[in-house]
Amino acid sequence: MTAIGALIGLLVSVLLIIKKVAPTYSLIAGAIVGGLLGGLPLTDTVRVMTEGVKDVTPAVIRILTAGVLSGVLIKTGAAATLSNAIIRTLGERRVFFALALATMLLCAVGVFIDVAVITVAPIALSIGRRLGISPSVLLIAMVGGGKCGNIISPNPNTIIAAENFGADLSSVMFYNVLPAVVGLLFTVFVVVRLIPDKLVKGKVTEEVAEEKELPSLFGSLVAPVVTIILLSLRPLFDITVDPLIALPIGGVCGILCMRQWRNILPSMEYGLQKMSSVAILLIGTGTIAGVIKNSTLKDWILQALGQAHFDEVMIAPVSGALMSAATASTTAGATLASASFADTILAVGISAAWGAAMVNSGATVLDHLPHGSFFHATGGVCELTFRERLKLIPYETLIGAVLAASTTLLCLVL
Repeated sequence: MTAIGALIGLLVSVLLIIKKVAPTYSLIAGAIVGGLLGGLPLTDTVRVMTEGVKDVTPAVIRILTAGVLSGVLIKTGAAATLSNAIIRTLGERRVFFALALATMLLCAVGVFIDVAVITVAPIALSIGRRLGISPSVLLIAMVGGGKCGNIISPNPNTIIAAENFGADLSSVMFYNVLPAVVGLLFTVFVVVRLIPDKLVKGKVTEEVAEEKELPSLFGSLVAPVVTIILLSLRPLFDITVDPLIALPIGGVCGILCMRQWRNILPSMEYGLQKMSSVAILLIGTGTIAGVIKNSTLKDWILQALGQAHFDEVMIAPVSGALMSAATASTTAGATLASASFADTILAVGISAAWGAAMVNSGATVLDHLPHGSFFHATGGVCELTFRERLKLIPYETLIGAVLAASTTLLCLVL
């Protein structure tokens, strides 16, 4: 099947997403167009689409069970407790570091990046009003921290990358720890300083937040700590606890220790709702991933990298970045890149864990473009206009590029 057909299919998907068509339907439509224009008959087009969906099915199951942990952290108030504790500990003088670290750690323990930003944003805006800091700068600190946490988290993007490469999830998370730290420091000490920090003038209204009774810090830590311990058993003691088991157990242990067992059903329902949208999106991504995988697009990219005299190791981060640009989603980008290029990346001698780690960090480079939901959700919660939110894209891209470059350099060195 020709690469041109696959590219046109991908372009159709992007255009439909921009036109506000449901992303899953956009991706399925793009897959059909790509297969037919690529030279496949309708029956073969459907076959490669369904084969692509089969490839992502194990990850879909794991992502749905991850909703237990995510739902518990958010619905019990544990995520708010953790972010409050970090910001209070570091203080207002280190506001950017505090916000970036809070968002990073929330993502790292399994909270979706958009939910992490939404959780931290009210605290950030309150501090911003007191100190006269532009919401744009506050948002960049949170988004940068979220991207860093996202590449070391048991979130869908990491799960799907590990699954498609056949790598151990905890190893993929561990390999990106140092790049995440580099990205955090780069966000706080470089990127934040690049943005024109215009003081917010006018009357400062101190909003009284609706304060519900939050759980203790100890109780809030139980769910993520138990999850991390269970996932660490394989690399430390060769005891395999699949994320499908580890993530729900962590969530249940957390809600029991917080003595909020009455909230376990609402938490699970909330988590399932959040993860269902991702799971449905992955089915759509699986269809177009099947088309791309069966096309000559991989050969085109390999040729382009060869002519540009790039090392073959660059296939992983570049494919992650390109697919994240096409879908404006870390999860969909990591899915497309890993499903389409895993075999090629492994064939050049890159280990499964490093390949998944580089694809995952590469998928943060352009996952914030306007045809995705993350762009609008984060801009809305910080009360930014479309134009103001648009101006932040270069800074977000820079952070993602540093994450991808750090992972790639670490892979080359080690």
